[in-house]
Amino acid sequence: MTAKAKATSAKKETATKAVKKTSTKKAPLKEAKVSSTRKETLKISVKAFEHRVVDEAVKKIVGAAKDTGSQTVGPIPLPTKIEKFTLNRSTFVNKNAREQFEIRRHRRLLLINEPTPETLETLQKLNLPSGVGVDIAIVAAA
Repeated sequence: MTAKAKATSAKKETATKAVKKTSTKKAPLKEAKVSSTRKETLKISVKAFEHRVVDEAVKKIVGAAKDTGSQTVGPIPLPTKIEKFTLNRSTFVNKNAREQFEIRRHRRLLLINEPTPETLETLQKLNLPSGVGVDIAIVAAA
């Protein structure tokens, strides 16, 4: 490389460094405003092996929530989980004779917006059918 070529390449490098330095300046960060009033939402998931039992439990929960003046969203049907099992009918000789069984788990999701203390109290006192699993979670919505 000649001296002129070295000088021009050095000038280009310093020029690109200067451009990079000026372009890397960051704008001041804006502080996110957080509202002091947070709304709460009850997230209720209902699970059972029979869909009729799930629907009956959901009707009772929705009725209790509406009686106390809360707003409900749902029921939202979630995908049914199907678990299949295959068993031998007998051992040794009849290997090809098999039985198949399946378990279906039906699920529904309910949301209760801005529940009152009265709503929580009535939900705890509800008499739901046997074989129903109910999970209640409090979610803070922004």
